Amino acid sequence: MELINRYLPQYQFEEVHGRHIPASPGRVLDIVTQPHVFDDPVARSLITLREMPNRLAGRLGFPSALKHSPAFGLSNFTNLGRDGDRELAFGLAGRFWRTDFGLVSVPDPEAFATLDPMGIAKLVMNFTAEDVGQGTKLTTRTRVWCRDDAVRQRFNVYWLLIRPASGLIRHRLLSRVYRASDRG
Repeated sequence: MELINRYLPQYQFEEVHGRHIPASPGRVLDIVTQPHVFDDPVARSLITLREMPNRLAGRLGFPSALKHSPAFGLSNFTNLGRDGDRELAFGLAGRFWRTDFGLVSVPDPEAFATLDPMGIAKLVMNFTAEDVGQGTKLTTRTRVWCRDDAVRQRFNVYWLLIRPASGLIRHRLLSRVYRASDRG
């Protein structure tokens, strides 16, 4: 958990899910980064539902930051790196409670580490792989830090609404990694 602790040592919100995967830690982390693992139909449907108000506004002629953007996905995250066969981490910053996610462009890990403006939340999602003899314990952890009280209050309401879907997406992701490891 060196990467998540380096990029988000303080946080107010955390979600953790894990699963045993019958493969080596390095193989498991390689699988996590494969596009087909993240391309889950349920996750796509939930993201489509989440983006619908903003995209509909654009179709009706109202301002829409998502009108010409692809659906939200892993490409929106900043790759914060990989620590050998132990950990992968990804960062995201924005006003997640807004219908357009209010994302802040963060080009690289250094920019993410130094980003500290008022009015936004920072999120780190990591995957840790622990060798447990007959395979790997894969854990995904999502942490969020809100610099000021106003952001924390807005994010708290959003967290209460989005957390069940977020948990479902994480469980499905872990299952997809399991199935991919079983195939080869």
